[in-house]
Amino acid sequence: MGQYRQPGMERLGLLRGNGSDVAIGIRTPGRSRRSGRSQVRISTTSALLVVLVSLVLLLTLLAYFYLSLTSPSSSGEDAQEDDSDFLTNVTRTQTSKVLGFGKGSVTHGRDSRYWDTDDRRRDEDYNEDTPVEVNKEEASLKSNHEYLEKGHDADDEYDDGLDSQQTQMDEYDDTNSALPHTGINYENVSSKVPTHNSRNLDQVDTNSRHPSKRKAKRRSCEMKFLNSTAQLIEPLESRKFARFSLQYTEIEDKPEGQEQWKPRFAGHQNLQERESSFLARDQKINCGFVKGQKGSPSTGFDLAEDDTNYISRCHIAVISCIFGNSDRLRTPYGKTVSRFSRKNVCFVMFIDKVTLRTLSSEGQTLDRMGFIGLWKIVVVKNLPYADMRRVGKIPKLLLHRLFPSARYSIWLDNKLRLQLDPLLILEYFLWRKGHEYAISNHYDRHCVWEEVAQNKKLNKYNHTIIDEQFAFYKDDGLTRFNALDPNKLLPSNVLEGSFIIRAHTPMSNLFSCLWFNEVERFTPRDQLSFAYTYQKLRRMNPEKPFRRNMFKDCERRAIAKLFRHRSEEKSSTRQRATE
Repeated sequence: MGQYRQPGMERLGLLRGNGSDVAIGIRTPGRSRRSGRSQVRISTTSALLVVLVSLVLLLTLLAYFYLSLTSPSSSGEDAQEDDSDFLTNVTRTQTSKVLGFGKGSVTHGRDSRYWDTDDRRRDEDYNEDTPVEVNKEEASLKSNHEYLEKGHDADDEYDDGLDSQQTQMDEYDDTNSALPHTGINYENVSSKVPTHNSRNLDQVDTNSRHPSKRKAKRRSCEMKFLNSTAQLIEPLESRKFARFSLQYTEIEDKPEGQEQWKPRFAGHQNLQERESSFLARDQKINCGFVKGQKGSPSTGFDLAEDDTNYISRCHIAVISCIFGNSDRLRTPYGKTVSRFSRKNVCFVMFIDKVTLRTLSSEGQTLDRMGFIGLWKIVVVKNLPYADMRRVGKIPKLLLHRLFPSARYSIWLDNKLRLQLDPLLILEYFLWRKGHEYAISNHYDRHCVWEEVAQNKKLNKYNHTIIDEQFAFYKDDGLTRFNALDPNKLLPSNVLEGSFIIRAHTPMSNLFSCLWFNEVERFTPRDQLSFAYTYQKLRRMNPEKPFRRNMFKDCERRAIAKLFRHRSEEKSSTRQRATE
């Protein structure tokens, strides 16, 4: 019976027996078993393919809905146009509006960059990943509503109350009827920040390689920005702003009998001229860019003609600077800057030749129009001071002189990167409540006495010059900050001046000139002169309003990312190498 055995029986491992057993048990039933297995395999494979395709479709739909919910809202134009060509749309043409209310030294010791580094990291106890501790006295005052005025909401926490004597029809509040000139539909303002369509900007870029264990305690701010720039309309010039005409000293004549006299960028202002310059009236004052008589050498801060023509046409400007190769070039966070802002806002970075060479060596080269990313690079020649920190105060404080046709400007230090559309910033800090000048208070200190002590403790500048400046201010009426004083002119006498938003109004321009003159006369530590300059201006002009907005430091942190200076990067690298 051996002829009935199948050749494959042994390979399949079937039990061996006599021929009849094999013939009966294997031949016909064996074929049936193979056919059944094939059918099962085909059915299983088909089922798996169906399930897999279904899962892919489901995941695709979920991803689409997730991206639709989380993507920032934009105008119809932004949704239809491709962002790949946005650099071709950066402001390069003249604007249609021009201001209608006016026209647009000697170094103290060595460069102050060698005294310290210029930001919050100068302080020994500062760490970017460590949350800002709330001052106990400030927290207590806030809980007791010491900073709040009757009838105002929490968004007006830093209102100084000096304008409360104005008539009710001039008051601003959060209703549509109180904002007749803005053209903004405030129904589109998000009521709560932690929603999908609103911007909880205090969470932007807060992730770090080394997250702080105490990060949950970071003080946050509820910031109610508009969701889009699509419906923004620039407000008309407010009738509440002080009106007067400012002119600036352009040429200074050489005094007779002074052979050693040399023209200076800030001019030669005596104390009598300084005192009268604080009056908010029609006048001509020193405000930088002073030149000597014809044939005299340049006083500095020279710009190319093409650059001068470009910035003279800007209507809204975002400005920063890098002098002495102190920082890296940081482009504003592109996804948050709308196409409309790219076309209508000038982003200008002032640098010197040293910084330009460094940028080129790092592969950041100018295009044929003089841009690197969003930044229009303006190279400054013949710097007026050897102190790079003092040079940096020129674009920081004299923006209205550099941009004679600009109506609004935003200044950010080179250690910051902008993370919000500039038009939304203007609307939030200026237009919504009718302010003309906005700057943040210091994250920790509030009294000039504390700031002076900290400057000397950390050797931020020459101690003798700091003492001279401080004594001068005390003799002229500067007093200690008292948070409980109902007549205080500022919610804090110490600022964090790395981010400034301003309308180029007569009062704002005058304050900027006065502040620069103090920085030029004494130390470049602008924290020491801010409160004195502001308070003296207000005391000498009680009838002239200056609608300033001193906002919280957590708001500044939410819209601008802080980075290290180059020198700090090197120091940090050396420190890690030695560990």
